[in-house]
Amino acid sequence: MSTPRGRVLVTLGALVVGLGLSGCGGTSQAAAGKPPASVRLGYFPNLTHATPIVADQEGLFAKHLGGTSLKVSHFNAGPAAVEALKSGAIDATYLGPGPATNAFINSGGKALTVVAGAASGGTSLVVNPSITSVQALKGQRVSTPQLGNTQDIALRYKLKQEGLTTNLQGGGDVSIVPQDNAQILDAFKQKKIAGAWVPEPWATRLEDAGGKVLIDERDLWPDKKFAITLLAVRTSFLKEHPDTVKALLSGALDAGDLIAKNPKKAQQDVADVIGKATGKPQKVDVIARAWNKLDFGYDPVPASITTGADHAYEVGVLKKKPELKGLIDLSILNDLLKQRGKPQISG
Repeated sequence: MSTPRGRVLVTLGALVVGLGLSGCGGTSQAAAGKPPASVRLGYFPNLTHATPIVADQEGLFAKHLGGTSLKVSHFNAGPAAVEALKSGAIDATYLGPGPATNAFINSGGKALTVVAGAASGGTSLVVNPSITSVQALKGQRVSTPQLGNTQDIALRYKLKQEGLTTNLQGGGDVSIVPQDNAQILDAFKQKKIAGAWVPEPWATRLEDAGGKVLIDERDLWPDKKFAITLLAVRTSFLKEHPDTVKALLSGALDAGDLIAKNPKKAQQDVADVIGKATGKPQKVDVIARAWNKLDFGYDPVPASITTGADHAYEVGVLKKKPELKGLIDLSILNDLLKQRGKPQISG
């Protein structure tokens, strides 16, 4: 698929250079009220990020951004995206609630603001078939996408509930080994790990590699609803360029409509992006089989964010007791939903 006009993909190599300039703030921002020359957006090559993938691939962000160009960076997990956001290397990113709340709390509420949700569900603990319970993971190696990401917190908390210890150095009753999703799949095939808590489509791919779902995370939450993907914006950027954030949200709403009306097209977009990001072509049927494990929408499910932050604190990922007042601002999103005749979302 051709690259939409005004959209530039930033490679991870280039991003590393940007991260090395921590504190420099990246490119200078325009004065308040004036559109910036570009907006730098992060998202992950995962099914849980179908909304930004579709909006990017179909040119829906660019459609609303007008003369502001879109520069995209791909990340494996939230902590890396947060570091890019805090350093000024990007202006906004889709990510899980764990890293978002961690960054918000550790910055005294200054680093970022959540302006929308994007997806609920779509994560599972997949294990070797010989593992019949969480207790059976004692003495085993289990992977997550990154230390401190949302799945990492979920795994650590579940193990703690079961009386199993972990620590951030990979020790304890269960050794948690953070790896990129593609590396997790290879490690599982080579029997180097007993399982992994991962987002889709990687959970389904682990099943295809001989694994079984021990825990579908939806079963751990009221009404099976929990935030897995949020859109967070650097707070200073939101204050300076609310119209640019509005344009991003408009593109996301358009993507939501496309996902609902033409899921096959959306699934192909997701397969294409994951294939390009990993260097390994993705089968659309895998994406399709995982599709129904998620709900795509705009509700950030605030209660689940609060609960997840409490879990992060309990397992030592979050060092300060959660205080999330001011984390979520849905005013721009709700204005757009009202204009489109859609139900507004409570913050």
